[in-house]
Amino acid sequence: MRVAAYVYPGWHPIPERDRSFHPGFTEWELVAACRPRFPGHAQPKVPLLGPYDDRDPDEVGRRVRLALDHGIDAFVYGVFWCRGKRVFEQALEQGFLGSPEGRAAPFAVMWANRMPRRVLPVRRADLPVIEGSRRVRSDVEDFVLFVSTLAREYFARPNYLRVGGRLYFSIFDSTFFISEMGAEQAREAVARARAWLRAEGFPDLHLAAIDPAAHVIRDLADIGFDSVTHYVLLPYWRGEFIQDYVDCARRRAEEWAGYARRSGLPYMPSVAPGWDASPRAADFGPERPRKYPWSPVVVGERPEAFHDALRRAVRFVEAHPAEDPLLLVASLNEWSEGHYLEPDQRFGLGWLEAVRAARR
Repeated sequence: MRVAAYVYPGWHPIPERDRSFHPGFTEWELVAACRPRFPGHAQPKVPLLGPYDDRDPDEVGRRVRLALDHGIDAFVYGVFWCRGKRVFEQALEQGFLGSPEGRAAPFAVMWANRMPRRVLPVRRADLPVIEGSRRVRSDVEDFVLFVSTLAREYFARPNYLRVGGRLYFSIFDSTFFISEMGAEQAREAVARARAWLRAEGFPDLHLAAIDPAAHVIRDLADIGFDSVTHYVLLPYWRGEFIQDYVDCARRRAEEWAGYARRSGLPYMPSVAPGWDASPRAADFGPERPRKYPWSPVVVGERPEAFHDALRRAVRFVEAHPAEDPLLLVASLNEWSEGHYLEPDQRFGLGWLEAVRAARR
């Protein structure tokens, strides 16, 4: 079993956000500006090593080295692609792969098949959680082009993560990918991408479906997915505004076996150290909306509870044998949603130390 941490690549300026906000904007501004919104609310969350530009190989290498030293085996970078348009790719290409640590450490990519928000913090409660303009629509030709681009730029690298000898690649919104394209077209897209890889001499894919909804989960194996997992499976999205970490982590773990049973595929558990997207939400006071990014907020998170959640995931993997399994952690650095392993001023290296202890 290996432990892989998701990496959010959004910690550097991009022209799209320069135009929407101001030149040089990053979400570090949101993280620093967040204040407690109810008694006991642990905000702001302050990085112990300071904010950083994730295009900087020295800063990224320092954090990768810490993670490797504490039991993280691989890094799963989000990549944004919308019919050839890329954003945030410099975090992976300059920061991670530009560092000695990143050139050696196993890594994989996850298709973040949504485009970044253009308004932060979110101020319009009347808009849908995922606006239509952010949804990334694809078709067979586009998907094959995307996979071929990934193959040339990333899959060909000797440190690209393999599971059972196959190239690990996951789709963040697997439900939208299938629903928007249709099961038949999705099956053709996956088959043709695999055929292209085979013709070009690449290994096959290990294709992971992230967060599949009930109406698509039974189609995953037929479409060509190889496993099921999640990004953040912690809060109950339509539950109470304030939720307890220990209770959420325990109850979510009870759902893992069901995902494997309904999909007919191996389930690779994903564990998060916390959840609080308040930095991405304008402060509405007690009249806050009951939806992302205002709610829910998970409280009571601490390294000891995270360690227990990780141990539960280790036991699940041991009890459900699968070829070359992964345990996913969300995430290394998504500070603006309150789930990160990087050191903070509350617990120091506590989140990483919990990973190392759980590995023992």
